Order: sequence, then structure tokens, then C-alpha cells
Amino acid sequence: MVGLMGSGKSTIGKLLASRLSLSFVDLDEMIVQAQGKSIPQIFEHDGEAIFRALESQALEEALKLKNSVIATGGGAILSEHNREMMKQAGRVIWLDASPEVLAARITGDSNRPLLHDVDPLEKMKALTSERNPLYAEIADLRIDTGLMNTKEAVDKIAAFLSE
Repeated sequence: MVGLMGSGKSTIGKLLASRLSLSFVDLDEMIVQAQGKSIPQIFEHDGEAIFRALESQALEEALKLKNSVIATGGGAILSEHNREMMKQAGRVIWLDASPEVLAARITGDSNRPLLHDVDPLEKMKALTSERNPLYAEIADLRIDTGLMNTKEAVDKIAAFLSE
């Protein structure tokens, strides 16, 4: 699963994995466990470039697992290598929503280092413009999570995966 922060990757991913009796992997959680520090701490102490390298390593490990739903970080698609790995590994589901919906969902979340000292709506507009073409490039299915509830999203994805 790919998509911007706040799109529902972790929430919908967990529900989908449960529905399909698959394991669920959250790349951010993998990184936090491996590094022993939070994502904001990694950004602050090591920088975004180090975080992105850790994210690529975690993705490579996660993709070795079979029968899994993987929730990537919102920026995992910035790396061409990551995009290629995801496309080759299985079906890519893009969870999308408008910048307004995303901003409303993430406002006040201290675990979002890219939102430090910025207007969430303006940041989401910029990220949408930058990243949506990359999500579109690799997605097998796009789900607008701003237009449906989590159950509807899970139902739609499960139906797609059973085709």
C-alpha cells in the first residue's frame, strides 16, 4: 500500500490483512523497532536521507515476506529502486485523498516530521503535487479514502485482489 501520510495505509492495511488472513507489515514500525528511536528522532538526528535509506532497506526485507500486506511510508515511492521493487513484488494499492482531507487527518500529529513548523494543508498540497504522479506510475488500483469509510475501502481492495 502506498499513499501520502494520513491516507489510511496503516488502518486499512491492518483491516485488509485481517480480512484476507495475511500478515501486516508497517515499514515505519519496522524502522522504529530496528533503530530504537522514533521517526521524528531519526529525521532530527540522522536526517531525511538516512531515513530514506533505512526505508529502502526495510522495504527490501518486507518484500521478502510472502502473503503480506505492506504499508509503506508516504515517501517510499521517491526512490525509483523502491518503485521498481514494489511493482515486481505484487499488487500496489494507492490510497489517495484530497489535500484537505489529509491535512484534517494529520493536523496535530507529532509523529509527522515533514509537518514540523509548516501549514499542514499547504504541505499536503505540495506533497500531492510532487508524489501523486509517482503513486499513479506504480498503482494497480487507486482508492480515494476521502470518499468512503474504511470498511468500504477494504471491501473494494479485497474484491480487486480476488479477481
